[in-house]
Amino acid sequence: MKLVAAVAAAVALTAAAPALAVPDFASLQIQQYDPPRPAPAFSLPDLKGRNATLTELRGKVVMLFFWATW
Repeated sequence: MKLVAAVAAAVALTAAAPALAVPDFASLQIQQYDPPRPAPAFSLPDLKGRNATLTELRGKVVMLFFWATW
């Protein structure tokens, strides 16, 4: 009985392996993106007018929106 369960588990894991494979981007008609690169060092004023540098924010989650700036 334990042998049957072990074989069934092995078959299930083997069947799931193709789902974990890397997708074929060409067949999906999408382009794979380049890996992320580190942002260059810069500073921007925060809402209180103080300059915030990217170095000071290292290790924190930072979200920047540039699309609506002047």
